[in-house]
Amino acid sequence: MNNLEHIAFILDGNKRWAKKNKFSNFIGYSKGFENIKNLVNFSLNIKLKNLTLYALSSENFHRSSIDLIYDIIYKNFQKYFNDLVFNNGVRIKIFGSRKNLPKKIIGIFENIEKLSSDNNKLNLNIAFNYGFKDEIKKVLNKVKDNCSNINLNNEQEINKLFDIGTFPDPDILIRTGGYKRLSNFIMYNLTYTELFFTDTLWPDFSEKEFNAIINEYLNISRKYGL
Repeated sequence: MNNLEHIAFILDGNKRWAKKNKFSNFIGYSKGFENIKNLVNFSLNIKLKNLTLYALSSENFHRSSIDLIYDIIYKNFQKYFNDLVFNNGVRIKIFGSRKNLPKKIIGIFENIEKLSSDNNKLNLNIAFNYGFKDEIKKVLNKVKDNCSNINLNNEQEINKLFDIGTFPDPDILIRTGGYKRLSNFIMYNLTYTELFFTDTLWPDFSEKEFNAIINEYLNISRKYGL
């Protein structure tokens, strides 16, 4: 896995999984939330250094299911992530707009980021209430406000303007749930990323399928161009 540094995921299919299995949407989102922990454990097993997950887009932020997601975070966030932080060395960064989030949610996010800030086994980046178009506006405002202090000929300085920062760009993007689109996700960082789309609904995504995609990726001759 020496040439595999960063994998990104668009987690899609929780509500369709619930409907297919005749469960409530709450159970569907809860099952998807549990599978995040499974995915992190898979990533730790292969000694991956960076994992980025698209958990909630800014477009989906206003859907009726947002209250279900908040409820799951209130009840289960620490249960799912404390073990990863305290026993597995996972560092967690949550990016996206916090402007309209409940104070309790912001507090939960800030607490887990603080508790995990010195960890270094795996960097787990979670996009929550995130959209790339919003990120671009934020980057342009940073440039406008600090134009004399930013060297636009320095790639590292440009990278720092974006939410992923100086982490390496994803080698692989995996989208579950069957749709073949990027849905406004970290477009700046996906320039040469290999894209994999699977019909598997997110709660059913398994370690076996994860490893199969990685093996397919490892057989690709990456040219970084035409």
